[in-house]
This record gives sequence, structure tokens and C-alpha cells, in this order.
Amino acid sequence: MRFRSIRRVPDTRRRAFGWRRAFLAVLILVVAFGVVTARLFVWPAQGMPHRVSAIVMLAGPGDRLNAAVELARQHRAPVLVVSQGQHGYGGPCPPMTPGVKLICFDPDPGNTRGEAVFIGRLAKEYHWSSVVLVTTRAQDTRARIVTRRCYGGPIYVMTGSLPLGKWPYQIAYEWGALVKALVLYRSC
Repeated sequence: MRFRSIRRVPDTRRRAFGWRRAFLAVLILVVAFGVVTARLFVWPAQGMPHRVSAIVMLAGPGDRLNAAVELARQHRAPVLVVSQGQHGYGGPCPPMTPGVKLICFDPDPGNTRGEAVFIGRLAKEYHWSSVVLVTTRAQDTRARIVTRRCYGGPIYVMTGSLPLGKWPYQIAYEWGALVKALVLYRSC
């Protein structure tokens, strides 16, 4: 029986193959991160039924107020709730819409968690069966998660616009805030 000698692959080829595998793994991770970011913060699921119990505008950047007031003008809910939290829209309580009860509040703490606690209290007090949160697409996912902890009914989200220049910061901020909401603050 004859044995052939096995040629050994040079070390440089093995290293090059290892680098290619590492590059491919990093590329796959970057693409997966991009897809998850797009789904969570750029194109989250949106929409609402024709009527809900309350429209709740969360504080923060973007054109939320106009979106919330327009929903109230369309009489999509009998109540409009406007958060003037830590990063409020920068103005006083908006003018009242005929036939819509207006509630403006400063959450404690002045963040999404404080807003969710207040929403939960109002929902109990007024026996709300569903709410629509008005926010930006970047905050949509986290707002649903945090509000779900304090309010058990259906939650829908409608979004206001956000200037293109603010997107990079908002996406980075929302990743950090989402991790914080999922790891540190897990209750209402």
C-alpha cells in the first residue's frame, strides 16, 4: 500500500482564511445590527383603530404636538393627554379642542417611565380600554415596552416627524435607553 504525503497548507494561507472568516462574521453582525436598528427605531409597526380611549403625547423631540392635536381634531379619542416632561415640546398646554378633554402633566420622574406611570394611573381612573401614544419612530418600541408595564390595555402608536439631522443621535440614544429599560427598570 502506498501512502501519499499530505502537503501542509502554509501558515500565511491559514491566517488569510482566518481573517476572511473573522471579516465575514463581523460583516454579518453589522448587517444584523442594521436590520434590527431599522426595525426597532426607523420602521416600527404603526397604526391605530378609528377610535381609542385616549391620545397620549409623550415628551421629546420631533413634531409630536401637531400629530397629537390633529388626532384630537379628528375626534379619534375623547381625551388628549400632553406630557410636558423633561424634554417637553417647549411650549404651554395646547389650545383645547372642542369635545376633547385636555390633560397636561409633568411626569415624575421626567422621562418615559414617569409618563407610563401617569398613563397607568389615568387609565385606571378613567377606565380606558385603549390608548394611542404619539411619539417619534425612534422612541416607538421603547415607549410601547415601558407603557405596557403600567397599562394592560391595547397600545397603538402614531408618530410625528423628526428632522433628518437628529436621527443618528436619537438612534444611539434609543439603543441605550432600550437596554436600560430592559435591564435596569423592569417594572412600572
